[in-house]
Amino acid sequence: MKKLFSEFKAFIAKGSVIDLAVGVIIGAAFKGIVDSLVSDIISPLIGLIANTNFTDLVWQIGGVSIKYGSFITAIINFLLMAIVLFLIVKAISATREIGGKLKKNGTPVPVEPTEKTCPYCKSKIAIDATRCPHCTSEVK
Repeated sequence: MKKLFSEFKAFIAKGSVIDLAVGVIIGAAFKGIVDSLVSDIISPLIGLIANTNFTDLVWQIGGVSIKYGSFITAIINFLLMAIVLFLIVKAISATREIGGKLKKNGTPVPVEPTEKTCPYCKSKIAIDATRCPHCTSEVK
């Protein structure tokens, strides 16, 4: 039991688990902001243009109410959340890419060449090629 507890403690102490927990909490808080944006700003603006309120859009079939207006609001919430998450992931990826190209002091990291030029036909070939795939000459 003690070993299980120590393994669990090590698992929780990992940075990725803590990052995930923080992300879930921030995501839940952000969901409230998106919900408010859609229900308090976007839906009324669309309703103003369409002369209707989304929350009032209901189909009555027999004794059943199908609230398709709420469904439309949920779709708008999802699309806004997906767009924002896409932009956040894109920004993080760009930041990591830029950070990966720089050393800690800000100077660019030299990039190892992956291609060389064939001395016979001047085509670009792999750096470790021993024969040119274009002119079939042996290269060093």
